[in-house]
Order: sequence, then C-alpha cells, then structure tokens
Amino acid sequence: RKEILSYITNNFDIEAADVDETINYDNDLIVEIKSLAYRKAYKVFEEHKDSIVIGSDTIVVADNQVLGKPKDRMDAINMLLMLNGKTHMVITGVCIIDDEKCECIANVSKVTFGKMSDEEINSYVDTKEPMDKAGAYAIQGMAAKFIERIDGDYYSIMGLPLHDVYKILQKFNCL
Repeated sequence: RKEILSYITNNFDIEAADVDETINYDNDLIVEIKSLAYRKAYKVFEEHKDSIVIGSDTIVVADNQVLGKPKDRMDAINMLLMLNGKTHMVITGVCIIDDEKCECIANVSKVTFGKMSDEEINSYVDTKEPMDKAGAYAIQGMAAKFIERIDGDYYSIMGLPLHDVYKILQKFNCL
C-alpha cells in the first residue's frame, strides 16, 4: 500500500492501527470491510487529529468463504486449490478521515485464475510469498503468471484502489 500511495503523494507516514479485525461473515461483506477500514482509520485519527488518515483492508472471497492469510503450508495449498481455474472476488475497503469529513468506500474486483498444476501450486507455496497474503497470493508477485483475467481495479486487488483514493483526497483538498 505504501508503494501505491506514493503514486499520489510522498507526503505521508505509515502507522499500524491496533484494532480488532474481526468481521461478521453473516453480514454484508461490503459493509463489514468498510467498517473495518473505518475502525483502522479512526484508531489512528484519534492520535493524529490534525492529519488526514487513510485506513484500508482487503479480503478475498471464494465459494462464499473469506480467505484470510494462510495459517501454514497446507492452508495455503488448500486456498490455491479453491482459486484454481475459477473466479473469485477481492473486496477492498478504504476510509479517509480528517477533522471535518469521513468517506468510506468499498471496491469489488473479480480475479480469474487459470488452471494450475499441483506442481505449480506446490512450487509457488515453496516461495513463501503466499504466507502473508489474503487468499494465499500476491497479484503483483509471482502469482501474476497464474492470473488469467481481472475485472476491476488492479490496485484495489493489491490493497488500495488508487483512483478512488486519489479522487477522495482531491475532495479533501489535500493534493
């Protein structure tokens, strides 16, 4: 996200928000991801009231299941098997707050994986790249070769919908 935001401005600091990231999977996932982005942004804003704060989070949804970061090698393999040869959704929520305004959005994209062999899946998991990524892959990394198609915002799939954030920051008169 740092790299993506740098395409808009270099005038920012990164601060992690220590919030409960639990989402209720029984609720509308778009509402939930926007709420999580808000909680992250507000937590940082509480300590930086003179700043514009951006909070965001991304989830991967396949077969009506939210795929978080894999717990271990087998979990990563199982997630990639779920994605293999299929289309899934990536939902990124963003919330931008300053002392006068708050705007929260969600961006939904679809990603289609081509068919991967068991050997390809195992080799990819061996790189360790999937281990800290929601859905066990990084579209901007070595998994790019498996992506057959995307329908939506590439940067949102990476974790921050660049155009949407740019337009909101313009509304906030900070660019």
